[in-house]
Amino acid sequence: METFTGKVWVLGDDIDTDIIIPTEYLALKTIDEMKQYGFSPLRPELAGLIKEGDIIVAGKNFGCGSSREQAPEIIKALGVKCVIAKSFARIFFRNSINNGLLLMEQPDLYDDMTEGDIIQVTVNEHVEYQGRFYQIASLPQNLVDIISAGGLVKAMRKRNGLD
Repeated sequence: METFTGKVWVLGDDIDTDIIIPTEYLALKTIDEMKQYGFSPLRPELAGLIKEGDIIVAGKNFGCGSSREQAPEIIKALGVKCVIAKSFARIFFRNSINNGLLLMEQPDLYDDMTEGDIIQVTVNEHVEYQGRFYQIASLPQNLVDIISAGGLVKAMRKRNGLD
C-alpha cells in the first residue's frame, strides 16, 4: 500500500461545491485558471497557501451541493494529495474517484486535528497522527486503480491499450 505524509488544512462540515469553486468562476476556460478561486467564499487566501502533497481534513458531508466535476478537479489541481472527511456527498465522492482524487472516510480524525500538523496516510489502512492510528475504510481495488491511473478516462485508456 502507498504511504505518504502531508500538511493538514482543516475545513468544517457541509463544505459544498459552491465553496470549493463558486459558480461565477466556472466560466473561466481552464481548471488552472479556476484553481486560484478554490474555497474563496470560506477562506479567500487558502488556494494560495495549499502546496503540492497537502491534505484536507474535514467534517461531515464534504462536497454536498451541486454536482460539478470541477470541484474535485480544483482540489486536485491545487496539489491536494487526498481529502479525509467524516463523510462525503455521494455524487462528489464518485466525481472525485472519476477525476483521480483520493478520498477517505474517517469519523474521528477531524475532531483531533490541528491545522498545520503533519499526518501520515497509509492508503486503505490507517492515518497516523501524533502516535495514534485512525483506521480508514478501504476502497475496492477497482477504485484504487482508477485513482492511481489519474481518473476514469485514463484508467480506461490504459485498460484498453490506448496509452
